Amino acid sequence: MLLSVLSLACNKANRASHNRQVNMSAPTTRIRIWDRPVRLFHWTLILLVALSFASAKSGAWGLHYVSGYAILTLVLFRILWGFFGSENARFAHFLKSPLAALRQVARFPRREADRETGHNPAGGWMVALLLALLLAQALSGLFANHDPGFRYSQHGPLAFSVSTAMSETASILHLAVQHYLLASIALHVLAIMLYKLVKGHELVMPMLTGEKLLTEGTKPPRLAPGRIALGLLVIAGAAVFLFIRFF
Repeated sequence: MLLSVLSLACNKANRASHNRQVNMSAPTTRIRIWDRPVRLFHWTLILLVALSFASAKSGAWGLHYVSGYAILTLVLFRILWGFFGSENARFAHFLKSPLAALRQVARFPRREADRETGHNPAGGWMVALLLALLLAQALSGLFANHDPGFRYSQHGPLAFSVSTAMSETASILHLAVQHYLLASIALHVLAIMLYKLVKGHELVMPMLTGEKLLTEGTKPPRLAPGRIALGLLVIAGAAVFLFIRFF
């Protein structure tokens, strides 16, 4: 009886191993999964976040505020693109239930073929978290002040539009969110590296070229035209300008 149970378990393990090997060796083809607006947003945002941190450290407040306006514009654009953009860029496509994200994390050690044409459930929640933190960071910076003297060069453009107490609260939030943002970025980079090392999935190059090597038969996502992205970017930029100008 014991031998029968052991034999059955070994057979199941062998079949699972065989299926994984078949999946990993399945024919592949290049599919365009990321549109140009998403890729430009991604890499431009990285540069702007780095510029914001560097300018704050060096006291270049004018440059810091300009980068903050640009970050806020891009985040608003990405939120709009999450409703009106390409199929795999929409929140409805990649924001799954928390349970689905936990299942994705539990399957992480398995080395299996890459079939994702966008963000997986865990990655989708990371995108939402980063967008929320960036939005909170940019908005709080508009009302923050950075020294007791409240000098012109060291306060947000809307700091005088609110009470001193509210400006101080915005300053505390601005500094606190910074730490959570840095931790989330580090976790995001670590996850990308581990996906490459553990699962053999390449996530960086598709965000550069727009194309990804996936198993044959994978259905490519529907990509929205660039003119829609341009229109949404103009709307986002106008919203930031009007908010700052007429708050």
